Amino acid sequence: MRRREVIALLTGSIALPLPTRGQPSPRPWRIGLLETTDAGANRANLDALRDGLRNLGYVEGRNLAIEYRSAGGEAGRFADMAAELVRLGVDVIVTRGTPAALAARAASSVVPIVMAASGEPSETGVIASLAHPGGNVTGLSSFNTQLELKRLELLLEIIPAARRLGGLYNLGNPVSPRWEAVRQSGLTRGLDAQLFDVRRPADIEPAFQAAAQARVDALTVGMDALTQAERRPIAELAARHGLPAIYPAREFVDDGGLIAYSVSYHDLYLRAATFIDKILKGAKPSELPVEQPTKFELVVNIKAAKALGIEMPESILLRADEVIE
Repeated sequence: MRRREVIALLTGSIALPLPTRGQPSPRPWRIGLLETTDAGANRANLDALRDGLRNLGYVEGRNLAIEYRSAGGEAGRFADMAAELVRLGVDVIVTRGTPAALAARAASSVVPIVMAASGEPSETGVIASLAHPGGNVTGLSSFNTQLELKRLELLLEIIPAARRLGGLYNLGNPVSPRWEAVRQSGLTRGLDAQLFDVRRPADIEPAFQAAAQARVDALTVGMDALTQAERRPIAELAARHGLPAIYPAREFVDDGGLIAYSVSYHDLYLRAATFIDKILKGAKPSELPVEQPTKFELVVNIKAAKALGIEMPESILLRADEVIE
């Protein structure tokens, strides 16, 4: 080694090379997460992602660092948080929901983006197609519109006498057409369907008051950054107003809601780790087909049913993946 190189090493003036995808990393890989709720509320899914990464050899504190960013139910914050993650030089951005995926894609056309869950990503313009996503986005779809219709069927199975259907949805969300699909399905069943648009936390309680005044018999709750972040108040207000509601994720039921039918988000986050691993080993997101969910879960809260005076049909209980007593 030449004398000046020895001096440079001793003074620390030689910069260590940054890792490139597909090569061993001299520093921990940095994964940025764009999430709708804080890490505590999202612990089950975050743990699933960590488990998946650990199974593939990525361990926090050793060769992995996670930068977690939560919008706290305000989808408008995703743009700034995505830009921050890009400035931090993360190797991959993991997103949940359409607004987060769109914000990440707008922040960078280079940093790979893995959707842990995104409803109809090709229809909302996040990707070109499931088979050929193009660009820098890939991951997992949760095709929520079909699930919305299934939830309506389950809700009417529980409340067969329902004539007035309410929908708690955020029409400011790019996936707001889901409500229209539910409304049309309700109309074909002879239901009077009414939307209660919620775009801020302050909109939620007045929405329930309006639903009570409209004498709504049953409520379907849409999946959105806001509803996810406010799931406990939503479940509590539904109970307070004696309103049977079906939810888009099991976390609502864990927080006191009546029933939920959804994809298994735990499974999606576990599978997202595989996409991250492939990308860090050199795969291009554009060449990784977007995958669809293979596991679904029906979760029922018997305590909530009793409080509402509902006798849960045996047909529901027999199909439930979990019954909370």
